[in-house]
Amino acid sequence: MSQANPFNPPRSHVTDLTDSLEADIDDLPISATWKKRFTWLKKAGGPSMSNLKTMPKAERKGFNQFNILAFLFGPFYYVAKGMWRKGISLFVVCAAVVIALELLLVMIGFGQFGKAVGYGVSAVFAIRANIDYYKKMVLGKNGWW
Repeated sequence: MSQANPFNPPRSHVTDLTDSLEADIDDLPISATWKKRFTWLKKAGGPSMSNLKTMPKAERKGFNQFNILAFLFGPFYYVAKGMWRKGISLFVVCAAVVIALELLLVMIGFGQFGKAVGYGVSAVFAIRANIDYYKKMVLGKNGWW
């Protein structure tokens, strides 16, 4: 009579995650527009967009990564989407960079350009919003960074 070894590690079932991500996108409780964006991001290689250069030109240009609502509302948009940690951390980092850059511009005599730096912060939120929402909904990563 052989007895099971209590010190053996438990068996795990390893599955291919590439197929399960697409199925998860279809099952998510989001609009068809977000599903289309997430499918495009998956084709592009996920948040790192490593496959972007290999995608056909028409497919690359057919998708807009700029989120106008995130541009207009910034951290408030992140809070509304449930990504308040990323919204706060991104806002703090951008505010620190803006303050340092404005001080530098005033010191070298270009203080009038300091006002335009704020648009850069809005652009950061607009470019990062779709990727961060993909990380939250598909990958389950909703951390501080």
